[in-house]
Amino acid sequence: MLVVPKISITEDLMEYKLGQPDAKEQQDAKRKQLFAKIINLKDLVNYSDGTVASRMIISRKAGNITIFSFDENEGLSEHTAPFDAVVTILDGECEVWVAGQTYQMKEGDTIIFPANVPHALSAITKFKMSLTMIKE
Repeated sequence: MLVVPKISITEDLMEYKLGQPDAKEQQDAKRKQLFAKIINLKDLVNYSDGTVASRMIISRKAGNITIFSFDENEGLSEHTAPFDAVVTILDGECEVWVAGQTYQMKEGDTIIFPANVPHALSAITKFKMSLTMIKE
C-alpha cells in the first residue's frame, strides 16, 4: 500500500474567501471564462512547491471536473468516494493504488476508480491530472 505524506490542497486561480456572500458567483464566473474556448487542460493549474493545487472547471449536480497538479512526492492518501471517478494523467508520472492493485501511470493514461472502492495516488514526478466525478 502507498504511504503518502499529509498534504494541503490549494485552489489555483480561485481567489475567493469561503463565507463571502458571493463566493459561488465568483467561482462560477471564473469557470464561465473557459466556456466555448479551446483550452489545454494541463495549462489550467500550475505546479506549487511542496503541495497539491487544484482548479474545478465544471461543477454541476450531475458531477464535476477538476484539474490537479501534484509536486514530486505529494499525493492523496487512501480514501473512497461515493461515485465513479475517471482520472486522466495530463503531465508527468504517478503511482495509483486501487483495491490492492498498484499501477504506474504516465501522460495520456486513464483509469476509472469505481464508487466505494479504496484508492490512493502518489507522485513519482511532478504530475497533473484531470478528475471527472460522475454523481448518481
